[in-house]
Amino acid sequence: MITHLSGKLVEKSPTHVVIECAGVGYHLDISLNTFQQIKDEEQIRLFTHLQIREDAHTLFGFTTAFERSVFRLLLSVSGIGANTARTMLSSLAPEEILEAIVNEQVQKIQSVKGIGQKTAQRVLLDLRDKAVLLMHDQPNVVMASASQMAQAEEAMAALEVLGFSRKAVVKVVERFAKENPSATVEELIKNTLNAL
Repeated sequence: MITHLSGKLVEKSPTHVVIECAGVGYHLDISLNTFQQIKDEEQIRLFTHLQIREDAHTLFGFTTAFERSVFRLLLSVSGIGANTARTMLSSLAPEEILEAIVNEQVQKIQSVKGIGQKTAQRVLLDLRDKAVLLMHDQPNVVMASASQMAQAEEAMAALEVLGFSRKAVVKVVERFAKENPSATVEELIKNTLNAL
């Protein structure tokens, strides 16, 4: 089992990288999250996940073991394959995925392209306990209180009435709510409008 690759970064795109190790070039599929973490450095190290199917052997690369753990967690859900898990990690940061699962934010999971309501609900149902265990290793992952979630939800509903799409405002509202736990709905709306 290949657990990581260290070598020369030969090629880099938003969907894949090529790393040369001891004269062999390895093609690794990556998420946008990993792409954003990779600087234009000559030497690189990525954690890997090898998917073996009848028609292909595919290597996936991750800048952190944590992102790989979230990827593998998503793969354990019926109906989520490697490409869907990679799309989720391209749309949401690993921490955001865990937070959404633990805080039962079905709409956040559903906001990922290709994830319907049933699949999103299955993700929450199947992974909640596992996500709680995994997030204990990540101090940056914070469970929002019920009142904070209600405030953020109310702010997003108000912004939708004002003509903004949920997709456009959800990250801004949630980030501000996390940074300012005591913020009122009005403050969340005003700060979101200022940030857009």
